Amino acid sequence: MGKVTVKNLGKAYKTYSGRWARLAEWILPFVKPRHQLHWVLQEIDFQLEAGEAVGIVGINGAGKSTLLKLIAGTTQATTGTIDIQGRVSALLELGMGFHPDFTGRQNAVMAGQLQGLRADEIEKLMPAIEAFAEIGDYIDQPVRTYSSGMQMRLAFSVATANRPDVLIVDEALSVGDAYFQHKSFERIREFRRAGTTLLIVSHDRYAIQTICDRAILLNRGRLEMQGDPVEVMDFYNAMLAEKEQQTVRQERLADGRLRTISGTGEASISSVTLLSDEGKQLDVVEVGTYVTLEVRVAINTPVTRLVMGYMIKDKLGQSIFGINSHRLGMPQTDLLPGEELIYRCRFPVNLGKGSYSVAISLSRLDSHLDTNYEWRDYSVIFHVINTLSPDFVGCAFLDAEMAIERPRSSQNVNIDEVAA
Repeated sequence: MGKVTVKNLGKAYKTYSGRWARLAEWILPFVKPRHQLHWVLQEIDFQLEAGEAVGIVGINGAGKSTLLKLIAGTTQATTGTIDIQGRVSALLELGMGFHPDFTGRQNAVMAGQLQGLRADEIEKLMPAIEAFAEIGDYIDQPVRTYSSGMQMRLAFSVATANRPDVLIVDEALSVGDAYFQHKSFERIREFRRAGTTLLIVSHDRYAIQTICDRAILLNRGRLEMQGDPVEVMDFYNAMLAEKEQQTVRQERLADGRLRTISGTGEASISSVTLLSDEGKQLDVVEVGTYVTLEVRVAINTPVTRLVMGYMIKDKLGQSIFGINSHRLGMPQTDLLPGEELIYRCRFPVNLGKGSYSVAISLSRLDSHLDTNYEWRDYSVIFHVINTLSPDFVGCAFLDAEMAIERPRSSQNVNIDEVAA
């Protein structure tokens, strides 16, 4: 149970030139239509296997929330079909369906009934709902007195009180405090381990890459891309920086990874190399060793200001460390075509064992979202090994020291007395 199949899905809304056109069409339904169709979604095809977690990403207006509403059944499709096997629970718009004048408890009961739960089932689940929401006496206060975070707490607690076959979560989890966000995602992970199929919309790269098996990118109501979460999120981030005359492309590397390159091209990356202090090119690095990241940049057209930045990521695409020349107070200005810049960034590889990649950014200001000359993922891939340091656990090597003190008083205790 929990399989979802979407075929040729489309959603369009009628738009009229004015209210009289709407009235005329209603009175005279057999004459020429007086409306136009505005398509929010078109030709959406994908499938979720039972127990799979899929993230949906895209800029505002791409159709993400509409897609979730169609799958949840709160709105009807114009074209296509949706086949769902199993019980669905959806957390869409914040507090959607809550009556502001009813108490949290009353709203929880009504929401449970809408999910198909019986009165006795809701009564058994109510203590768990209250405990997870952690809103105290507010559970018996009108919802209109709740903050947005409290509404989200109650809505999520009700939606997940009884593990569904399919869980649909919109961006509502971005509201509220960090504690409850962490708590909510842990419950989602528990559901995943138990076999729940998950469909989630989030702008949080960490959430998509750590929770989801696959990601879907929507662009202007169409399915732009689907696949590995890291590759989809890299392409999505490149789209965010896309402006007039800027290109976004992807190329497959020898190891099978998909590299995303975007930018306007005024400045471009000629080469990126990871070097030892002896000048030897590296792809395997010992923990704690100092290395130099050498980035060569070509200036193609006049550039008034240039900032180079690099980001080290782990194999899941999580950001480990990033810095740029703007934050270091070293931006370059008034560059001319034909010039070349060589950046050398030296740092110790205080990382845990594993595979890492380096993304390079050339931009005008602190962020590549403002005048992105070039953004290149997987510019360098290297592996960290540990043969000289203690066998530590984690992603950061802190080279910790340990001291142990054993006071004489404890050494002089008679063992027989302790045993007695």
